[in-house]
Amino acid sequence: MKYIIAPDSFKGSITSTEAANAIGRAIEEMDEHAEIIKLPMADGGEGTVDAVLLSRGGTEITCQVEDPLGRNISASYGWIKEDRTAVIETAAASGLPLLKEKELDPYLASSYGTGQLIRDALDKGAKTIILGLGGSATVDGGVGLFQALGLRVYDENGDKIERAGGRLHRIAKVDTSLLEPRLNQVHIIVASDVTNPLLGKNGAVAIFGPQKGVAPEQVDSFEAGMASFAAVTAKTVQRNMVDEPGSGAAGGIGFLLHSLLTVEFRSGLDLMVELSRLEDHLNGAGIVFTGEGKVDGQSLFGKVPVGVARAARRNNVPAVAFAGMIGDGLERLQEEGLSAVVPIIDQPMTLQEAMIKGETLLYKAAKRTIQLILLHNGSLGGETT
Repeated sequence: MKYIIAPDSFKGSITSTEAANAIGRAIEEMDEHAEIIKLPMADGGEGTVDAVLLSRGGTEITCQVEDPLGRNISASYGWIKEDRTAVIETAAASGLPLLKEKELDPYLASSYGTGQLIRDALDKGAKTIILGLGGSATVDGGVGLFQALGLRVYDENGDKIERAGGRLHRIAKVDTSLLEPRLNQVHIIVASDVTNPLLGKNGAVAIFGPQKGVAPEQVDSFEAGMASFAAVTAKTVQRNMVDEPGSGAAGGIGFLLHSLLTVEFRSGLDLMVELSRLEDHLNGAGIVFTGEGKVDGQSLFGKVPVGVARAARRNNVPAVAFAGMIGDGLERLQEEGLSAVVPIIDQPMTLQEAMIKGETLLYKAAKRTIQLILLHNGSLGGETT
């Protein structure tokens, strides 16, 4: 049988690549005649680079950049030489995983390091840059990212602001005259499933600020700062992009991308399905395995298992999702092509224990599931395990 393995990451536990490998090991042990194709998925956040490189081939490029607090770190991005495509995750240089919880500081956190990765890709001659927006530790409106690419901002006294961070209210002038000209010579694809506007109750600060360290009593002041910066930017570029879908992504990076460049915003999941050539691989497949940390009715909104299931349904292939946790609304997922959802937990345990054992639990769950499939097909004999 031909098996397609296309999971998302189990966040906080295992990456999509580790998940695909765990399921793959189970298949190899249970079905000696299996044809296995691993296509780890992502939605533009963590794991996007690994997923693209495993599906398309390519190498990792590592360089020295600033983390959200300005410390020097090594960060990587993907490089596909054949078509000179760079795949960059915001999380790699400006992400929450780079900071301990006590280090979260929305006033200081900057997206500068992500801009450094983009500059390195431009130096290597990139023709296309895929920028995954997800998991950022910043609410700097993308100022840091663009400062690394030549943007200059000034306060009301005309003094240059080096690290605006979350102090966007200080910005009185936005100067794009020295912005890296090569940005207009590459095709920039923004991979993000976030469609939030920049401002308001569904905006960058209100929805995503708390996870980056914005305290409840600080939300209003951060929102006011973001609104002030947006007004200055709109005056500079003569267009107001605050309501453009995705402007609220990654602490407002989406807003400045919309404002300063011509970019193509794509669903991260749809882009991964396309880049991995999932639809082509589904031809002749007997089953596709997917999964993520939690599967429920909300998975309908841009989540990997449903996106994979929809592709499988179009190709008349059954889809099974593994889940660390199962919520309500699964009947709606069946309508989208998800044939079954299998929990990986096999005994009572704490969430922390489950996350630590995620890879092993997934492997065991996959093995049990494949055993049932082979029994149904009449191709499993001998002792059961």
